[in-house]
Amino acid sequence: MIGDRVEIVVDTGTGAAQIYEIAATKAGRRVDVTTGRGLVEVAEVTRNGQPVRVGRFMASRVIAIVEHPAVEASEVKGRRRNARVSQEETLL
Repeated sequence: MIGDRVEIVVDTGTGAAQIYEIAATKAGRRVDVTTGRGLVEVAEVTRNGQPVRVGRFMASRVIAIVEHPAVEASEVKGRRRNARVSQEETLL
């Protein structure tokens, strides 16, 4: 879903950490995180499952993976309702 994003904090070996971010940039895309065989892979994936952007990191260097799910439209406070819906309520 648009707005999904994942932050990956990686140890660079110099005493500092580097932060990478991969986000779902268009509607219908999602961000998948997979781990295995010493690798952490974070990919922006289309509806068909085709990867658009992929980041691969050594699992021994990854400090943290922070997932930020998208905010649903129903969860947003103060959002205006559709004019058609308010008109239908007045007709009833």
